[in-house]
Amino acid sequence: MTSITIGLVFSAVVLNTAAQFVLKAGAERLNALPAGGEWYTPLLTAVINPHILGGLVLYVASFGLWIGVLSRLEVSVAYPMLSLGYVLAALVAYLWLGEPLTIHKVLGIALVVAGVYFLARSPQG
Repeated sequence: MTSITIGLVFSAVVLNTAAQFVLKAGAERLNALPAGGEWYTPLLTAVINPHILGGLVLYVASFGLWIGVLSRLEVSVAYPMLSLGYVLAALVAYLWLGEPLTIHKVLGIALVVAGVYFLARSPQG
C-alpha cells in the first residue's frame, strides 16, 4: 500500500469522524424530532442548523476521498479500514468530551487496530 493510499484512507476516516462530532454538536442544539405528525418542519430546521450543514460538508469531502481509496484498493481491504473511525471517535470522545475509556473500549480498539494492520499487510490480488 502506497503512502498516498494510506493518506487517503486516514484523511477519509478523519473527515468522516469529524462529521460525526459536528453532527453531534448540531443534534444537541435541536429538540427531539417528533415521532409522528408534522415531522418535516423540525427536520427542515435541523438541516438549516450550521453544525448539521457542516457535518454534511465533511461527509461529502470524506466521500470524495473515499472514491480515491476505492480506486486504489480492493473493497475487501478498504472497507474494513473505515473501522479506524471507531478508534478515532473513542479517543476524541475521551479527550474532548470526557467520555470514559474503559478497559473494554481499550481492548476493542486494540482488536480493531490489529485487524486493520493485518488487512493492510495482506497481499492484493
